[in-house]
Amino acid sequence: MSTATFRPQLLATFLGLCLFLALLFLPAAPARAASLQQQMALESGVEQIMQRGALRVGFSTFVPWAMQDKSGNYIGFEIDVAERLAKDLGVKLELVPTQWSGIIPALLTGKFDIIIGGMSITAERAKKVNFSIPYYSTGMSLVADKTKAAGFSRLEDFNKAGVIIVARIGATAADAVKKYLPKAELRLFDEEPQACQELLNGRAHALVSTAPLPATLALKNPDKLYLPLKESFTKEPNGFALRKGDPDTLNFVNSWISIVQAEGWIQERYHYWFETVDWEARLK
Repeated sequence: MSTATFRPQLLATFLGLCLFLALLFLPAAPARAASLQQQMALESGVEQIMQRGALRVGFSTFVPWAMQDKSGNYIGFEIDVAERLAKDLGVKLELVPTQWSGIIPALLTGKFDIIIGGMSITAERAKKVNFSIPYYSTGMSLVADKTKAAGFSRLEDFNKAGVIIVARIGATAADAVKKYLPKAELRLFDEEPQACQELLNGRAHALVSTAPLPATLALKNPDKLYLPLKESFTKEPNGFALRKGDPDTLNFVNSWISIVQAEGWIQERYHYWFETVDWEARLK
């Protein structure tokens, strides 16, 4: 037999063996895939939540997203959202108050299952967590001291050396100040009330925060504060934050958001907490 004849025969034998092996293992491939899919479903966060019987939600206090009422219970827009999500899952709600600056690390270490706390979706945060689809949008606003910022009526008026702007550390408000007011001095605080108090004490020209907090502060303190801008100067989508590698839980919360938005429930709660002050009587 010549070499020219031998090579085609060898090739045909090799191809036949490959086809045989493929056919041999083909029936097992779907079974293995199904088994893997079932295992992933059992290990998903939503399955663990239902088995535990409790949804653990990380959040930070932030008026009117989450705050304490006269009895010390947490109320607010995000609390309503968390309570509805837990109810629809058929589990109890466990609220885990957490400082905003450490809230993503706490999620990643398993301190809670999900962040529901007015968190804006950003590319930087998305490197660390998976975001749900947006369930509402917010924007940055500014409230100013009537004396220190007298005559300031435009955003550009605050972008000057010597102007002091306060905001909460870790919030997108700080990023907004750095982007839109780079010449001003930015002072950061761990909690929103500390930043508000700094402004009320006359030690800052303005506070930048998510609307409607600046408007609420101005309404409560008309002798000291005012709103120099008629509208928010940014628009930011907000989403739930979850640990990466859990597509089942992400799919569930995305579906849930779509449902409650279609019902008009999210819009209803947003109106109550952000467009009225009917809830103020419930606070301490």
